[in-house]
Amino acid sequence: MLAFTIVDNQETWNTALGTLDGGHLLQSWQWGELKSKYGWNPTRILWNDDSQTPIAAAQLLFRTTTGNLTIAYCPRGPILNWQDRVLYSQILSDLADHASQHGAIFVKMDPEIPIDSGLEIQDQDKTNLLRESWLDLGWHESQEQIQFRNTFMLNLEADEETLLANMKQKTRYNVRLSARRGVVIRRGGLEDLDLLYQMYAETSIRDGFVIRDPAYYRDAWGSFIQDGLAQPLIADVEDEPVAAIIIYRFGKTAYYLYGMSRALHRDKMPNHLLQWEAIRWAKETGCQVYDFWGAPDRVDPSDPMYGVYRFKEGFGAQFVQTVGAWDFPIRSLQYRLYKNLMPRLLSVMRSFGRARTRAQVDR
Repeated sequence: MLAFTIVDNQETWNTALGTLDGGHLLQSWQWGELKSKYGWNPTRILWNDDSQTPIAAAQLLFRTTTGNLTIAYCPRGPILNWQDRVLYSQILSDLADHASQHGAIFVKMDPEIPIDSGLEIQDQDKTNLLRESWLDLGWHESQEQIQFRNTFMLNLEADEETLLANMKQKTRYNVRLSARRGVVIRRGGLEDLDLLYQMYAETSIRDGFVIRDPAYYRDAWGSFIQDGLAQPLIADVEDEPVAAIIIYRFGKTAYYLYGMSRALHRDKMPNHLLQWEAIRWAKETGCQVYDFWGAPDRVDPSDPMYGVYRFKEGFGAQFVQTVGAWDFPIRSLQYRLYKNLMPRLLSVMRSFGRARTRAQVDR
């Protein structure tokens, strides 16, 4: 029987996480600290073997919601060897027990476990066994996905010439076209946070999604930039900013979390050159994988995210489907109440969010 410890030191936590396969940005100490400023209470749980070598880790975030209901969420975790049934059975049991002791009505997890690389299922039997095992342990697939279920991953071990050659012909053409048409990519910093938010707000209004208030992004972007874990890249045309992306990194993986643009100079394809420079930056910092962060649930031209799919696919990245989010109900009645109330509450919050963002842009 493994015992776990609660880690309260940043270096200890991130070092342990870095020794485990699959250590993720959303399990990093810095991510927990960010969320702690916005209503979440992080707990970092570490399991060691007899030689005190880390074998599993879980950053569990607690939050008390409307109705005084406490929920627990393990973003992109727990981190462990999911082929070891004895191990994951205990880890999941420990997570549920720990969450219950802290008054949570349920635990949500969404570990990044691929079930498919490409468009053909590769490990369907293994995936079914894992799902059946989780069901036996009392977990079930959640209808509420907090993170994107699927993504695109680009292996960065090849040289730049090979990475360019592996792109779709049209994507490679647009990368070069962007440079020929005068798009210049520069590396931004803390001094660009206001500009980045303004462009992000414009993008959210144009594309119809809801964003948070400026203070959140000053923390979400600024704190990671200060720690050397994020890099803004800004596309200028004749010294005028027209688009930007913010790339994060943790361990050997770079993550494309945020993208923003203005309606100007879209014919110059700034987003293609931005992605290429982000890939180059990721290689420069020692990353082995570039995570494009987000892909549609189904590959269908009628899907609203199909354009995103085609754009990211063009860079030679591999479409990766994961197991998605799973819930473990602890207090069944309150859990059902939460599931019924949250969609209505989120709808109201999104309406306020859209109005707030438009007011920011119109200032």
